[in-house]
Amino acid sequence: MSTHAFQAPKGTRDFYPSDLAVRRHIEHAWRSASVDCGFDEVEGPTFEHLELYTAKSGEGIVNELFSFRRAGGENDYALRPEFTPTLARMVAARAGSLPVPVKWFAIPNMFRAERPQRGRLREFVQWNIDVCGVEGATTDVDVIAVAILALERLGLTPNDVQVRISHRVAIARMLGALGVPAEKSADAMTLLDRRDKLKPEEFAQRAGELGLSADAVARFDTAARTTQRLAEPISTLAARIGIAADELSALDEVRAAADRAGILDWCTVDVGIVRGLAYYTGTVFEVHEISGAERAVAGGGRYDGLVELFGGPKMPACGFGMGDVVLANVLRDRKLLPDDGTALLPRPDVFVISAGGEAAESELPRLLMRLRRAGLHARTSARATRNVGKLLGDAGKARARFAVILGAELADGNVSLKDLDAGAQQVVSLAGIDALIKRAPHA
Repeated sequence: MSTHAFQAPKGTRDFYPSDLAVRRHIEHAWRSASVDCGFDEVEGPTFEHLELYTAKSGEGIVNELFSFRRAGGENDYALRPEFTPTLARMVAARAGSLPVPVKWFAIPNMFRAERPQRGRLREFVQWNIDVCGVEGATTDVDVIAVAILALERLGLTPNDVQVRISHRVAIARMLGALGVPAEKSADAMTLLDRRDKLKPEEFAQRAGELGLSADAVARFDTAARTTQRLAEPISTLAARIGIAADELSALDEVRAAADRAGILDWCTVDVGIVRGLAYYTGTVFEVHEISGAERAVAGGGRYDGLVELFGGPKMPACGFGMGDVVLANVLRDRKLLPDDGTALLPRPDVFVISAGGEAAESELPRLLMRLRRAGLHARTSARATRNVGKLLGDAGKARARFAVILGAELADGNVSLKDLDAGAQQVVSLAGIDALIKRAPHA
C-alpha cells in the first residue's frame, strides 16, 4: 500500500499541546476581561447563508470567502469571516426580549480565503466584544477599555501598543472644511483608509481627483498623517490641520470619556483611521503595535444601523474584533510569551508511582481515581519500569507538584509523599493523602 505524507492546508495551524497552551493563555486574558466587564459569552454557527455577508458588505466580499453549495442543494453558504453579522442577526431575532444593553463576547474560529502572510492566515481565532442598545462616547470608551484590560493582563503597556481613535462624523466635517465636496466624502474616506498603502505621490494624485486645489491637497495630506496623544486638547489637533476646533467636537466627547475611564495614556487620535467598512457610523479605532511594524492588533467602532439591516429594530451598537495571530506576534516580540509553551500547560497536582509489588499495582488505579474524584490533577507513568528514580524523573518532566510512591509502607496503610518543588519527602497516611495534597499551598 502506498503512503502519502499529509500536511495541514496552507494558512492554517496545527496546535500541539504546548502551542494550544499559548493560545489558551491569550484566550484566558480575553475571557477574563470580558467577564469582569460584565459581558456574557455567545457563539453561532461556523457557516452562515452567504447573503448574510453580501447584505452587509456587498457582492465584492464573495471573493474573500470560503463559500460553497451543498451537493444537490439550492442555498449558498460561507464559512464565517467575522462574527459581527452573526451577532447582529442573533440580536435582531430576539431584540424584543433581550435586556438592554446587550453585552456579548465571543471567541470563535474565523475563515478568510486570502493569501497567507505574516499576521494574516486563512483560519484564525478572534475575540469579539459588542454592546447593543446604548448610544454615546461613554459606551464607545467602555468597549475600548475592555480591550485595554486584556492587553494589560497579557503584560502589554501604552509603550507597546496604542489605540488609534477617530470618528466618522468628525472626519466628514473635517473633509468638508478642507474643501472636499459632499458627494466625494465617501471617496475621500476610502482614500484615507488606504493612506499607509499608497506612495505619497499616488496619494496626492488621488486627493487631487477629489476636486481639491493644490493647496487643499497639501492640507488634506497633512490631515491624513496628523496624530497626537488623546491626552492633548482636540483644539490643538484642529489647529495643526488648519480647521475650526468645533469640526472635531465629536472627538472631544471621546476624549472626555477616556479621561473619566483613566485610559488616556493608551490612546492616540489618528484622523487617518476610518475603518474601510461602510457600516461604521461614529467612533472608530484600531489597536497598533507602537512601531507600526505589525498589522492592526484589533479594530472596531460604532455601527448603529447593522441590527436594523438584518431585520431588527433600530438599535445603536459598538464593538471590536481582536485576532490571535498579530497579537501573538506582538507578545513574542516583547518576550511576553514563553519560547516553549509547555510552561503554560496545567501542572499536575500529583504523580502516582508504584515501586512494585502486587499491593502497589492493585492500589495505583484505585488511588488515581480517588484523587481525581477529589478534584486533583493526577497522573502516572505508562512505562513498565518500577525504578523509582526513573519514575520520579517522569514526574519532574510532567512538572508535578507532588509524587506519591506506593511501596512497602502500604502494608501499614502509608505511602511516601515527595514535594517535588522542595525536594522533601515524608511518610504519610494513605487515607488522608488527597486532603493533604489539597491543603498544600501552590508554588
